Amino acid sequence: MSAGPKGAPQRNAKIGVLAVQGDFAEHAARLRALGCETIELRCAADLDAALDAIVLPGGESTVQAALLEEFAMAEPIKRMIETGTPVLATCAGLILLAREVEHANGRSDSRAPFERAGAPGAIGTLPVQVRRNAYGRQLASFHAEAPLRSNKEGEDEAPNIPLTFIRAPQIVATGEGVETLVSVDEAPVAVRFGNQIGITFHPELDEDNALYQLFLGLIDAHA
Repeated sequence: MSAGPKGAPQRNAKIGVLAVQGDFAEHAARLRALGCETIELRCAADLDAALDAIVLPGGESTVQAALLEEFAMAEPIKRMIETGTPVLATCAGLILLAREVEHANGRSDSRAPFERAGAPGAIGTLPVQVRRNAYGRQLASFHAEAPLRSNKEGEDEAPNIPLTFIRAPQIVATGEGVETLVSVDEAPVAVRFGNQIGITFHPELDEDNALYQLFLGLIDAHA
């Protein structure tokens, strides 16, 4: 893959989108519209492709985590992220990525031991603590707007972006080095840690591309 101008997002990037469950098709469509090649990741062999980045989509985190283990994908994805491959994780994907996951009621679920309170998600590379379904169930879904702070040099005012929350998790604590990109009511809803972006809402359901541009910009740093 050839590098574009310094600081410019890669438009010919090859991005793997986890496709075992959830809204992977929406992410793939958005990335293709931005000029990227997408590969649906359904088994461990799909990870052998020369991927520039990975997307972990929203959906059912317990189902996704179980399938990641069944298809022997969790550890290879974790190794890729730990060695610098950029990752965008949204909603359920954030739960998979978080180092600590708890239920909204604080109790363990014996059917999902990887998600008992304080345990890591299935991948567990992002130093945040996440509470599942903290904003309520499907009927409690809501829309908001808030500034995206990318800390670009010379940026005078951060622009507002649309935020669509559906059975969203909540980031209740962040570790050292985690940068808040977007916050609502003083709580972080999008964060970045090195090559990892974790988001509680669904950017694939809105027309704004700012977070995708930020994600694609991480590829230059890893190239």
